[in-house]
Amino acid sequence: MEDDESTQQRLVRLLSELRGATHDIAVASTVADAKTIIPTLTPRLALVDIGLPDGNGVELIGWVENHHPDMMTIAISAWGHEDIVLAALRAGAAGYLLKERDDVELRAALQAIRRGGALIDPLIARRILSYVLLASQENHAPPVSLADASARNDISLSERESEILQFVARGFSNREIAELTGLSRFTIEGYTKSIYRKLAVSSRTAAVFEAKSMGLL
Repeated sequence: MEDDESTQQRLVRLLSELRGATHDIAVASTVADAKTIIPTLTPRLALVDIGLPDGNGVELIGWVENHHPDMMTIAISAWGHEDIVLAALRAGAAGYLLKERDDVELRAALQAIRRGGALIDPLIARRILSYVLLASQENHAPPVSLADASARNDISLSERESEILQFVARGFSNREIAELTGLSRFTIEGYTKSIYRKLAVSSRTAAVFEAKSMGLL
C-alpha cells in the first residue's frame, strides 16, 4: 500500500525478484483501495506505507490484524519517529523498514521477513531503545529486573513460553522453533499466541520490544 508511483514500482520489482513473478503482487494507493483488494486476494504479506492519502497506515495495519490475522504486515516509511514506530508495532506490524535504504538493504530485509523473521530497521531499533531508556530515566525508574518487571506488570511466562520467546527474539519462525524444540508448529503457534496475550501485543517484533522493556529478555 503505497501512493508514490516510483516507490510502488521499486517495491514491486524487489518483491518480484524474490518471488520470481509479478502476477500475484497487487498495489493499492489508498486505505480504501487496500480494504477492497485484500479480501479478494487474501495475500500473505502486505507492505504498508504509514502516510496514505485517505488515512493512516497504522490504522490500516490494525484493520488487517483484526480482519485478516493470518496476514503479515510490514510498515515501510520515510518516517522513523519513535511514537509512529511503536504505534505500528502495537497495531500488529511484524516489522518496520525505511524507504531511504538502498535496494540491497531492502532486499536483504525482505528475504529475512520471507523466512519468518521479525525485522526492524537497525537505525530505528537504536532510536527505540534510546527512547525507552530516556523515558525510564525521566520517570526516575531504576533498572528493571526480571522479578520486578514480572511483579509490576503482572506478567508470568512459563518456562516453555520463556524459551519460545528467546527463539522469537533471535528471529526464528514458528516452523524453525518447532524443529528446534521437537514440538509441532501448531503447539508453537499456541505458545506464541499466549505470549502475545500476556504481553498485550499482536506481533513478534512488538513482543520482543515489550519483553525487553519489561526485563523479560
